[in-house]
Amino acid sequence: MSAFAFANPAILIGLLALPVIWWLLRLTPPRPKSEVFPPLRILASVLKREETPANSPWWLTLLRMALAAAIILAIANPVINPRANSLNGSGPLVLLVDNSWATAPDWDRRVQTAEALIADAEDAGVPVSVTFTADATHDAVPGSAAAAREKLAAAAPKPLVPDRERAAAAVTEAINGTRPGTVVVLSDGVANASDETALDALASLSPAELRVIEGDGARTMALTEATNNADAMSVTATRLATGMPQSMAVNALDPQGRALASGTLDFAASAATATAEISAPFELRNDFARLAVADLATAGSVRLLDDGFRRRRVALISGDSGSDFQPLLQPLYYISRALQPYADLIEPTTADLSVSIPQILEGNPSAIVMADVGRLPADVYEPLQQWISRGGTLIRFAGPRLAAAPADDPLVPVILRQGERALGGAMSWSEPQAMADFPATGPFAGLPRADDITVNRQVLAEPTPDLADRTWASLADGTPLVTTREQEAGRIVLFHTSAEATWSNMPLSGTFVEMLRRLVQMARAGGAASATADTAAALPPFRLLNADGTLTTETGIARPITIAAGATPVASFDHPPGLYGTEDGFSAVNLLAPGTELQPFNASLDGVNVVREGLIGGEAQSLRPLLFALAFLFIVLDSLVVLFMNGAFSRLPRLSRSAAAGLAVLAGLLLVAHPGEGLAQDAQPGDDVIMEHLDTTHLAYVVTGEAEVDQLSEQGLQGLTQFLTYRTTLEPGAPVGVDIATDELAFYPIIYWPISANAPMPSQAAISRIDAYMRNGGTVLFDTQDQYSGLHSSGMTTPNGERLQAILGNIDIPPLEPTPEDHVLARSFYLLNDFPGRYAGSPLWVEARQEAAQTGSELSSSGDGVTPLLITANDLAGAWAVDAQGTPVLPTVPSDAMQREFAYRAGVNIMMYMLTGNYKADQVHVPALLERLGQ
Repeated sequence: MSAFAFANPAILIGLLALPVIWWLLRLTPPRPKSEVFPPLRILASVLKREETPANSPWWLTLLRMALAAAIILAIANPVINPRANSLNGSGPLVLLVDNSWATAPDWDRRVQTAEALIADAEDAGVPVSVTFTADATHDAVPGSAAAAREKLAAAAPKPLVPDRERAAAAVTEAINGTRPGTVVVLSDGVANASDETALDALASLSPAELRVIEGDGARTMALTEATNNADAMSVTATRLATGMPQSMAVNALDPQGRALASGTLDFAASAATATAEISAPFELRNDFARLAVADLATAGSVRLLDDGFRRRRVALISGDSGSDFQPLLQPLYYISRALQPYADLIEPTTADLSVSIPQILEGNPSAIVMADVGRLPADVYEPLQQWISRGGTLIRFAGPRLAAAPADDPLVPVILRQGERALGGAMSWSEPQAMADFPATGPFAGLPRADDITVNRQVLAEPTPDLADRTWASLADGTPLVTTREQEAGRIVLFHTSAEATWSNMPLSGTFVEMLRRLVQMARAGGAASATADTAAALPPFRLLNADGTLTTETGIARPITIAAGATPVASFDHPPGLYGTEDGFSAVNLLAPGTELQPFNASLDGVNVVREGLIGGEAQSLRPLLFALAFLFIVLDSLVVLFMNGAFSRLPRLSRSAAAGLAVLAGLLLVAHPGEGLAQDAQPGDDVIMEHLDTTHLAYVVTGEAEVDQLSEQGLQGLTQFLTYRTTLEPGAPVGVDIATDELAFYPIIYWPISANAPMPSQAAISRIDAYMRNGGTVLFDTQDQYSGLHSSGMTTPNGERLQAILGNIDIPPLEPTPEDHVLARSFYLLNDFPGRYAGSPLWVEARQEAAQTGSELSSSGDGVTPLLITANDLAGAWAVDAQGTPVLPTVPSDAMQREFAYRAGVNIMMYMLTGNYKADQVHVPALLERLGQ
């Protein structure tokens, strides 16, 4: 097939007219001449001379010849790399179309290619058989071209690997001995294990012609594996090797599709695989829901992650620390090295279990491993059991201490006999025991039996009716080696031998590593529980991937999948890739198995001539638009030349100056008529105030309408402003009184609101504005100023307190509590125990931290954890208030200079807390942090 052709070659006959066009174009009328007006002279000149045509310049004639040739060639429609539109008409057209995951990026071009082939078959008058390799069912019976188009229009790419063997078998059965004229394999370009069988089946039909049409394959890429290592997540990808280096970004997304971290896949020139490292803290990596290659939208470019990919935090506790000079004898030596690649390990900072276990439980680990721990302090049993009931996994190893522990230990899965069983000793008739086959119903199912493992000592379990059901591994003589018991949402697992090599050589084997890895993967990782369970579970489809790599809730005809413990599920027609399970727990089924490497589709057959082509729309390119554009350019150029030769531009400079002057006058008139059009927005009234408030921090108070109260609030905030200026680096501006009904409140980090029963009740709209202010991160300090009167009211609510209740009754406030001793508010600048004002004794009420989290209040969500409101009755402004000379306005009750000093300090702490949020939260816990670090 030629790489260049004309769609309408008969039009090229018009090129024979070019000589005639040349002869005609050489003739051109003479250029008009300018003469002075005398009429008689003009008439005389006309009577004396005879007008004759003159020859046009050669370059103008050549330009017009090029114009005519461009128009003739454009009508002929030259095409580069034209599509071969000839089909063998001796039999039906057979289309074997891949609609797999790799066809999603160029599916439209594939449809165009198939439609063009169907049109050729319609012109040839032959039936068409269309079948799709990624469909579960195949209808390959030849039919009309119209039916084939309808079938093609209803088809779509699927998030599956093509099964060309099944499709070819369906075609062979449907053709039923009829020899096809042309067989076309519209391939995705990726090799499959059954390709050879499929091509042999197509070749057995003895078609007159066999074609293979493929895309370029440059963007065919898939993620095949993701491993959550200790420091980063390792992502492996595969592509169709193109001989060119390639770099692609891979993003880690959370369940909402937001990118949390990213890495880069760097393919070497001839490499088919590449690995990217996504570095992030393991807490952030545990939030990864899926991995996706940037700028690719296929099911293969997405790797779904479930609970099994999350790293666990595992705490290690030992009954005996062992000797540092003999690390191989330490109880935790082999456990830590077995789990280090798969989990983040925590070891206690002290040997006191009554201290270390509560510290560990505060970190909420996924699992706790105890090596030869017998008796535990009495006060840690209940916290441990509560942790297990909430979903924790406790893994225990036997040893001398556990063998001597009481039989009623609630943290063992079975009833143990006291003492241990010795095998192979001088006083024993039994030989060391090997391991039996792992049961098919436990998490160790599928692991090969370790014939090299022998057990010399073990603790024995008392026989019970359910002992066999609780046994996950046993010795050759039937005695349990690993037992388990569920406790509500959690689990207890016991290895009946030790964690070091004195009782058994199991810790030296690779089986030990795999057993521990599977047990840790069963533990919760801060999200849904893993789908792996004691028995194989049938999980319904929860979210499925489409061919574009998007998770959808449309499950279609997908069937529940049974995932055996320790097995990696494989996507199929019945189980397309996606998430299987429920919202509480699911397992990921990905398109490609780990270790998969994409290879190019090999369509070569012995003795069969296979024609390889590309998709239409990318290879064939028509030159008609370019030629028409060139012809238009020639026409414009010719017109300009003719105008110039006829003197049309002789007066252009003078006219241009006139036009420019006219345009200038017109522009001036437009500017006068519309002076503000096209300019930036002019300054508005009050902008200077806004800029000043944005530039300087101001303390604000609510204007209540009572002159005395408002004056005292202003004087109080003025006194606090001066104290802040003298004692801190903060230099606030003058206090500002705000009308909560009309003024903008967002400029102020905190607003002081003195409550007065004599002031007018704020409107509902004003209270709603305060509510919105607090929801957006602002804080209001309510001061009822009635602690003194409350001393003699026998606990009755004061009028100011009733007014405060009426105001807060219309606001969705969180639960409150007196400021705890370890609250950041008491440590933000000064170290304070209470927050006095003019009066002392009233607590400063803040948002209750634990209760607020339980009720789900949103008030502090946007304020960096800062409480949205503070309530006191100590009259803070009365203690801060100063006159123009800086003298206190009101005395404290009782009169005490230190009380006023502490009132100022309380104000400083409140302001620092408002401005810095929880910036100093960690400093509150510095002693505990230093103690943990051993400093």
